[in-house]
Amino acid sequence: MKAVYIKEFGAADNLEIREVADPPKPTNTQVLVRVRAAALNRADLLQRRGLYPAPKGFSQSIPGLEFAGEVAETSDSVTAWKRGDRVIGITAGGAQAEFLLTEESLLAEMPANLSFIDAAAVPEAFITAHDAVFTQARLIKNETILIHAVGSGVGLAALQLAKAKGAKTVGTSRTADKLEKCREFGLDEAILTGVSANFAEIINHKTGGTGVNVVLDLVGAAYFPANLESLAVKGRLLLVGLTSGANAEFNLGIALSKRLKIVGTILRGRSTDEKAEATRKFSEEVLPLLGGGEIRPNVDKIFRFEDVQDAHVYLESNKSFGKVVLEL
Repeated sequence: MKAVYIKEFGAADNLEIREVADPPKPTNTQVLVRVRAAALNRADLLQRRGLYPAPKGFSQSIPGLEFAGEVAETSDSVTAWKRGDRVIGITAGGAQAEFLLTEESLLAEMPANLSFIDAAAVPEAFITAHDAVFTQARLIKNETILIHAVGSGVGLAALQLAKAKGAKTVGTSRTADKLEKCREFGLDEAILTGVSANFAEIINHKTGGTGVNVVLDLVGAAYFPANLESLAVKGRLLLVGLTSGANAEFNLGIALSKRLKIVGTILRGRSTDEKAEATRKFSEEVLPLLGGGEIRPNVDKIFRFEDVQDAHVYLESNKSFGKVVLEL
């Protein structure tokens, strides 16, 4: 089969399309998927640079965390899926290839109203967002959520899910155009910011000093102190990304006095059972919204499989609004 292959760690020109061995036949609870489209994530950029190795048992040379495709073959033990079923799913690596061997519990039914391209933009962003915002932060109706990098894939997914739940939404971005585009996805309040901006003053002004109930942070160290200042009493901070760094100093007294919860979360490194549970909740609570058109994936740009180098360069430029997808 053909696959995106990292020849050596480094720049985008170290990527190529290479013929590699086909996956083995599925056994036990495994399903073989014919991948039709696979979205890019910043984790792929880091893996290419040698900064984010795949977990044990997954290829270090073939990236890809999410996909849309068709069931090509199942083991005799699999009852949930059959050949030809259109599916989407998450994986810890290897999705950017013509075929992928995965566990049946990590697959979800592809909404009939979506194309393979649109569907490939769903799993990683929406499962991550749903798990962080609702399973862990327990956002409820009429609460307020602050979403950093709101124009990103996870940011847009969280924005739509929060709005569908009846929450009030505030989002930050370093790009005014992205903030404006986010309004059609349900953004109530927009804050134009840089990595050194103190958005907490704006948040406290907009909330009358109360603060927000939940912060979904995809930025990391540079925003950490202001995140704590922005949170309301019993607020919840969900750390999902570290694009500005991993080390931060902060006032522990704020966390104590406000009785805050600070939670770090990552999807890729979880056990199969944990991922399966997140996928199950996504299937029950998010797929109906996607199927009914109440929420939707946002594909920024589509690249041919062979143009994966260009896709990486584009994603690294930070120009994208939503997801970048490879079409196989």
